[in-house]
Amino acid sequence: MPSLLLLAGDGIGPEVMAATERVIDFFNRRGAGFELQRALVGGAAVDAEGDPVSDETLAIGESVDAMLFGAVGGPQYDGLPYEKRPEAGLLRLRKHFELFANIRPAICYPALADASSLKREVVEGLDIVILRELTGGVYFGEPKTIEDIGNGQKRAIDTQIYDTYEIDRIARAAFELARARNGRVTSMEKRNVMKTGVLWREVVEAAHKDGNEDVKLDHMLADSGAMQLVRDPKQFDVIVCDNLFGDLLSDIAAQLTGSLGMLPSASLGAVDSKTGRRRALYEPVHGSAPDIAGKGIANPIAMIASFGMALQYSFGMITEAKALDAAIAATLAEGLRTADIAHGAKAISTDEMTDAILGNLEKAL
Repeated sequence: MPSLLLLAGDGIGPEVMAATERVIDFFNRRGAGFELQRALVGGAAVDAEGDPVSDETLAIGESVDAMLFGAVGGPQYDGLPYEKRPEAGLLRLRKHFELFANIRPAICYPALADASSLKREVVEGLDIVILRELTGGVYFGEPKTIEDIGNGQKRAIDTQIYDTYEIDRIARAAFELARARNGRVTSMEKRNVMKTGVLWREVVEAAHKDGNEDVKLDHMLADSGAMQLVRDPKQFDVIVCDNLFGDLLSDIAAQLTGSLGMLPSASLGAVDSKTGRRRALYEPVHGSAPDIAGKGIANPIAMIASFGMALQYSFGMITEAKALDAAIAATLAEGLRTADIAHGAKAISTDEMTDAILGNLEKAL
């Protein structure tokens, strides 16, 4: 039986996860047989267990086929030490399960083309993917510290580190992903000022020449790439970049689609040679949005679409994944909007948006 660990987290995380559970229940009623387990993460885990993710939760994650993650964080945790902050729980999950490939699609549904801050003709029909390396780079490099250097001065140190194998595996994942799409990869780095950027380009080029030359490869400096994402985003197919640049560029891509509440993501590890199983965690790109938590107005689409990515990448349920995406598109085409994408139109609640998606899912299947 397929199994999922639900990690709702903080803020609006429990609300959008509850909406997604309704979608899972829909598929279970049709025989999918998903077995669900639940655990705490982020601030909720700090409050109840003393750490942002416990060893017990990691053990449950080892036993399931995939994990669904809501959101973590809140202003009440801002004073905690770095290793106790809610976000440290997510970083530990990524590192523990070696979830090195973060797939972040940016799709502009036709009904939301006017919700973007860019002109309709720039974003309408947008369908790109940002592939972010997720377990290396400056977020994990050591030393990472703030030290007192005397005379009332402090020095903060973050270390950007990449090894050849880390770049090679994300590059090959990009070529594989592009091969199933439009066959184009744009690698973005800062080789003009960063040694990691020099190595990044060198390794990506080598991986391209090693059996991947059927995919078109371009290179672009990450700052120029940010400008091009805003100027002409449809020129891209798959963008591959390091941890830091992937974080920044995927948030830019989110704005192209109209709202952070619209973007799902998948964080994948390598395929286990013995079991054939790939470690995976699926999460919306949006944060915990503490200002609207508990009000029942959060947009559940990114969380529901993240489950849709799980259907595709972890469970091979391609027909069901396409039906879920079609249901989301149909709901938006009906003019239904949560507050973040309403832009003057009447806003509906989280539950009402979920009701509509389930209704269209019933029609799609």
